Amino acid sequence: MEPLVEIGEVFEESVQLDADAVSHFAAQAHDFNPLHHDIEFARKSRFRRLIASGTHTISLLCGLAAIHFSQRGVMLGLEFSQRLTKAIGADERISLRWEVIDVTEKPSLAGWLVRMHGEVRNQEGELAMSSEGLVLVTATI
Repeated sequence: MEPLVEIGEVFEESVQLDADAVSHFAAQAHDFNPLHHDIEFARKSRFRRLIASGTHTISLLCGLAAIHFSQRGVMLGLEFSQRLTKAIGADERISLRWEVIDVTEKPSLAGWLVRMHGEVRNQEGELAMSSEGLVLVTATI
């Protein structure tokens, strides 16, 4: 089978966060930490502002993979791990990026296992989260 994915493939996007979206996402994820909802509480914290929940940035990065691979086949997320290293402010523009680091044909699943390395960077270019992902990409459902 001709692979649908190539090692070294990179895909990325930039996302502008705002306080309403950060609070709404956290509430939908049942994350009621006041750092995501209460501006006065957040101002008194070491962050001095509302911050996005980790689940928010993780979801944006995983969603980028789903959008990218779904344009050429069917993608199923199999495994993701994250390391959160810096808080993301509720008013920041963040950069999301994945790089394909390995592709293995999996005939029993009629597709390819794709290993990726991902990053989220804040608007200053500082690493806020690193991620490793494994997805299955198939040509058919």
